[in-house]
Amino acid sequence: MDIELMPVNRKNWEEALALQVSEQQQGFAPAVAVSLAKIYIKPDGDEVEYIPFAIYNEKRMVGFIMHAYEVNTTDGYWINGFLIDAKEQGKGYGRAAILQMISWIQSQFPLCEEIRLTVHKDNRIAKNLYSNLGFVETGNWFGDEEVMKRKCSIKPRSKEEGE
Repeated sequence: MDIELMPVNRKNWEEALALQVSEQQQGFAPAVAVSLAKIYIKPDGDEVEYIPFAIYNEKRMVGFIMHAYEVNTTDGYWINGFLIDAKEQGKGYGRAAILQMISWIQSQFPLCEEIRLTVHKDNRIAKNLYSNLGFVETGNWFGDEEVMKRKCSIKPRSKEEGE
């Protein structure tokens, strides 16, 4: 598996819009179009910046992930809009993409002490994945989504080390 995060741009945005989760997962993650709209609308405030990425396995787009952050903060770093296309699930792409995103955030933002994300209360598979990668519950919620956080300094366990 050769997972790579590539910025969503004018060459691949339409392909990104075609990514879909399964019917059972509808409501767990926003559609790519909603995530891309956030870049312009800035629903979380003018100080929040968004960077959308397509997730590729070799040359094939398999998913989407977005980073949202507040400049010059220690805990304003978020992973959101994350999804793996329904046809590509169960192949390890989600885990690999989250690990790539964590690594990228840590390399780009030296002030980062904490990365956050939200997970829908009914999305047990995603919550298990995030927990195995070092995310812990904060006790905070946004509607039906629980906020989880992860210290930037910890190293996620590799699959070989066990989960």
